[in-house]
Amino acid sequence: MTLTASRTAARTRWLQDNGVYVAVAVLLLFNALFTANFLTLGNFTTQLVQAAPVLIVALGMALVIGTEGVDLSVGAVMALAAAIIPLYLGAGPLTAITMALVVGVLAGAFNGFLVAKVGIQPIVATLALLVGGRGLALVIADGQLVQLHDETFLELGTGDVLGIPISVLIAGLLALVVAGLTNRTTFGRQLVAIGGNRKAATLAGLPVNRVLIGVYAITGVLAAIAGVLATSRLAASDPADMGLLMELSAITAVVVGGTPLTGGKVRVLGTVFGVILMQLVRATLIKHNLPDSIAQMIQAAIIIAAVYVARERR
Repeated sequence: MTLTASRTAARTRWLQDNGVYVAVAVLLLFNALFTANFLTLGNFTTQLVQAAPVLIVALGMALVIGTEGVDLSVGAVMALAAAIIPLYLGAGPLTAITMALVVGVLAGAFNGFLVAKVGIQPIVATLALLVGGRGLALVIADGQLVQLHDETFLELGTGDVLGIPISVLIAGLLALVVAGLTNRTTFGRQLVAIGGNRKAATLAGLPVNRVLIGVYAITGVLAAIAGVLATSRLAASDPADMGLLMELSAITAVVVGGTPLTGGKVRVLGTVFGVILMQLVRATLIKHNLPDSIAQMIQAAIIIAAVYVARERR
C-alpha cells in the first residue's frame, strides 16, 4: 500500500469511527448560524428533555444489538409501564414506579427466555411482545387516556435540580451506568463475546443463556423507566400512543452511533451522540417549517448511510 493510500485509509477509518460526532458538530454550527433563537438555554433544555426517553431506550437497545439481537418491543413496554402507573398511584408514586419497573423487567426477561432458552430469533420473539404488549396495555387501561394529578410523580417529568431537568439527569446517569457495565464488568465482556461469536462463547463455557436473559431484562427495565418519565411529563397515561415507533428511533441512534448490527461491540458514547443527532435533525427541520414526513425520510437515509459505513468498517 502506498503512503497516499495508507493516509486515505486512515482518514476513512477516522470518519467511520467519529462521523456521528462530526455530524452533530456540523448541525450545531448550522443552527447557530441560520436558526433563530437556537442558542438559548430554553431551547437546549427542550431538546434534551425530548431526547432523554429516547436515549434511555437506546441504551438498552445498544446492549441487545451488542449481542447480535434486536428488541422491537421497547415501545410496547413503555405503554405497559404507562398503563400500570394509574393502577398503583393511589398507593404512592414509589409503589407505582416500582410496579412499572417490575413489569419492564418481566417483559424483558420473557423476551430473553424466548431468545436464549426457546431459541427463537430475536426479531420474532420481540415482535410478539410488540403486538401483544401494547394490546395488553390497552386492556389494562380499558383503552382510555387517564389524567394524572399526583404532584410528586409529575415532578419527575417537569422538575429540575439546579436548573437541570430531572429526566435529563436520569438519562445521563443511566448512560454512565451502562458505559460502566459494558466496559468495566465481566458481564459486559461476556455480552460482547456472545455478540462476536455466540457458538465460541458457549464452547468457552460462558453463561450465554443467563447473559442474554439479563441483557433483555435490562432493556425492558430501561424501556419502563422511559415510559415512566414520558408519562410524568405528559401528566397522563396514554398506552395507545406511548412509545409508538420508539424501537425505530432507538435502533437508528444505536446504528448511527457506531454499534454494528452484527454484534460484538457496544458504543455507549456513540449512542448518546446518535440520539442527539437524530433529535437535532428533527428539531432543525421543524424550526425551518419542513414537515415531519421529510424528517422521517432523512432518518431513513441516515440509517442506510450508517449501515453502509458499518459494513465498510467491518
